[in-house]
Amino acid sequence: MNTPTLNSLPDTDTWSKAGFLALNAGSSSLKVALFSAYGDEALVTGQVERIGPDGSAVLKGRDGSALPLAAGDLSHHDGALKLVIATIQQAYPDLQLAAVGHRVVHGGPDFKAPALVDDQVLEKLEALSSFAPLHQPHNIAGIRTAMAAFPGVPQVACFDTAFHRGQPFVNDTFALPHRYYEIGVRRYGFHGLSYDYVTGELQRIAPHLFSGRVVIAHLGNGASMCAIHNGRSVASSMGFSALDGLPMGTRCGQIDPGVMLYMLDQEKLNTAQIRQILYNESGLLGLSGGLS
Repeated sequence: MNTPTLNSLPDTDTWSKAGFLALNAGSSSLKVALFSAYGDEALVTGQVERIGPDGSAVLKGRDGSALPLAAGDLSHHDGALKLVIATIQQAYPDLQLAAVGHRVVHGGPDFKAPALVDDQVLEKLEALSSFAPLHQPHNIAGIRTAMAAFPGVPQVACFDTAFHRGQPFVNDTFALPHRYYEIGVRRYGFHGLSYDYVTGELQRIAPHLFSGRVVIAHLGNGASMCAIHNGRSVASSMGFSALDGLPMGTRCGQIDPGVMLYMLDQEKLNTAQIRQILYNESGLLGLSGGLS
């Protein structure tokens, strides 16, 4: 695939109309921001929530007022992204995108920095879907939809795992037979884009703290902590999947593997049922008695 570079925008007039689109396609939501090629001001921000029968969307212009939404179907991810793109094109008909950036949850052991997406990269990302089944397929679908909507515009994948790829081996491996490490069963850590941003701000605001030892907490419906030394990740509370570590909104966090063996052996649950419990019925929701 012949993907153009950012230098493909040839003249000043074209560049003056250029923008950068950032997309974060999650398991049940889609967040979006459109930036001008000049400055950090967002021209459009917004999100689609509860993608499905009860989906809703709000997109706002630079003055904070809601943009009229284009017609679309929020019952599935592809329809949600097409509605967002159509709304942006409706608001900025002369806009020429310089690039589209995508949050991708899993970059596996190989992707240590943002990557310009081509067919080979997409193939590698799809092979990682079994590592992040609730997120990776939606991330990839967002890339494919954006590629179809903006042919020839560079698509850049930014990975939540990349920030942690420099961790020492002792913090990167499990005490399992080594063959599992070789096939990719490792401690990847997640929320790396958030940690990278916070670390960059720390370097700007308090360089004396940045150069030392810092623990950063990413708290939200998904939650984790990361130990950082001199701006580099050395350990994360999340491991092979986005389930590990701190209890979250609906995810269990750290759990004795024997609990899952009990579910398999004694309750005769299958892996799909266990996945549903661990990802969607646990954490603060489970502790609060939100589900019986």
